[in-house]
Amino acid sequence: MKSTSTRLAAALAVGALVMAACGSDDDAADDAPADTTADTAADTPAETTPADAADPCANTIDDGVLTIATGEPAFFPWVIDDAPESGQGFEAAVAYAVAAEMGYAADAVTWVRTSFDEAIQPGAKSFDLNLQQYSITAERDENIDFSLPYFTSNQAIVGLEGSAAEGATSIADLKGVKFGAQVGTTSLQFITDVIQPDQEPLVYDDNVGAKAALEANQIDAAVFDLPTALFVSAVEIEGSSVIGQFASDAGENTDQFGMVLEDGNPLKECVDAAITTITDNGTLDALVTEWLADNTGAPFISE
Repeated sequence: MKSTSTRLAAALAVGALVMAACGSDDDAADDAPADTTADTAADTPAETTPADAADPCANTIDDGVLTIATGEPAFFPWVIDDAPESGQGFEAAVAYAVAAEMGYAADAVTWVRTSFDEAIQPGAKSFDLNLQQYSITAERDENIDFSLPYFTSNQAIVGLEGSAAEGATSIADLKGVKFGAQVGTTSLQFITDVIQPDQEPLVYDDNVGAKAALEANQIDAAVFDLPTALFVSAVEIEGSSVIGQFASDAGENTDQFGMVLEDGNPLKECVDAAITTITDNGTLDALVTEWLADNTGAPFISE
């Protein structure tokens, strides 16, 4: 499992995740049965979930359980072997780190799957949190709530040898390139708003479609976030390379990933606090190092 991640120069170890449950009030603690006191909390699963109904960490769709969603399928390096329950991969690991800070042990986390687009539509959700590399945008925020960001990514271009994008050093060099990207992503928005090629980019339901089009030479290049681009070129598409990357602040908005919650969900307060904690204590940086190790081989393309 981790042998794949080493192709992206990921570190082999990460610091232990800090476990901190959201507290209940003193009166509730005094009235608790003997087998749920502090002396037995480490051995009692019930004590790993929030007990105070007034606690924002307890506002989950199923009592005592944190339901987290990801894509179908979910890809490396975000999730390893399409198995988020393993905690392997950057987003899977971040999800469990956040859950721990919220007071949910691993066995109190359950996973569901959604498509990328359906999760950011208005309405009730089948999950408490959703991680699928959702870039925080004002347009999306009208329909759902975002957590604080847990990752900032560059956009990058992948092409086959001989691609029309090969050798580009500036956006001006990319005007004649036929691009493709997944629908609803900031990668697609980046193509249309920042690169502004002469021809409309081809749009696909998911990254699988974009990669297939690239392999079939239906497009000259595809745009992905940098970690995905590195994996695509190193593992998935033989003969491809990361032709270039853009600075994370290229364009009007920095591409920051946030967790998706239902609009107005009171759980956001607890989620944001958990992300703040793992950011401040170094856990998040350790996970970035382990799963998304910095790769400087892709040259920067200037605006």
